[in-house]
Amino acid sequence: MSTFDQHHRVRMPAAPEQPAVIEVDGHDDASSVEAYRITQIVDEGPEVTLYVAKGWNGVRFEGLADARVEPADVRRVVAGFLDAVDWRRLDEAVLARGDLDGAPGELTRGVPAQLREWALSA
Repeated sequence: MSTFDQHHRVRMPAAPEQPAVIEVDGHDDASSVEAYRITQIVDEGPEVTLYVAKGWNGVRFEGLADARVEPADVRRVVAGFLDAVDWRRLDEAVLARGDLDGAPGELTRGVPAQLREWALSA
């Protein structure tokens, strides 16, 4: 379910190793949200997409950012991450890895290892 053309007050202060705070119109919805994405195009307001857990019963909306609520789909999150990868930077990072050993398949092992490191640090 997506909600378009509605503005909502969204608050999501984020800090490493701190519990998630995700409020929409003053209501804490962190327990229902598996992931979120914030995007903004120059000269437009921010857009917040919340990826919610199965069985989600709704968020109370009213407010200031374009908010889109969609079912959590790990495939979309992974695809979005991979879409954001710069192949040139990936190529350089894999070739610079210290764990390359000259054995067959070293680059094939290095690419997912590098992507995993980037994903965990994102």
